[in-house]
Amino acid sequence: MNVSELPARKRVLGLDYGSKRIGVAISDPLRIIARALCVLKNSPAILDELRSVVQEHDIGEIVVGMPLTLKGEKGAKALEVSEFTAMIRDGLGLPVHDLDERFTSRVAQETIRMMGVKKSKRQSKEAVDASAAALILQQFLDRRASRNVNYPEATEET
Repeated sequence: MNVSELPARKRVLGLDYGSKRIGVAISDPLRIIARALCVLKNSPAILDELRSVVQEHDIGEIVVGMPLTLKGEKGAKALEVSEFTAMIRDGLGLPVHDLDERFTSRVAQETIRMMGVKKSKRQSKEAVDASAAALILQQFLDRRASRNVNYPEATEET
């Protein structure tokens, strides 16, 4: 069976939460590749905006970056993200996962720089937020794929 014969599945939404902005990324229908989609303003209307994105892009689950401390613990920002995660889980009725997002914004900035993007565009916080969401989502997709890989059983030669 080739890739074109595989059934399409609902996409996964990736979110990079921020107090002012939320970076948004989506997967392809086969859940292999993540791409930055947009940045939404973090406002009281965020749940309605996310609901529109979910409906428009046929989303089946969501992953949110969890800002753990360098020691891997939850600080004040992580507690804020946990509240956001609970709100979207209850409001959208979809499975919501969290994923350690340490250093994703820094990696996103470096990736944008390496792509040769002009300095004015690189300094755009929106571009960094959307790229960070894509990195979070790609890590989630890669980890899930690595757990579902069927490796051939080792055979013992006698």
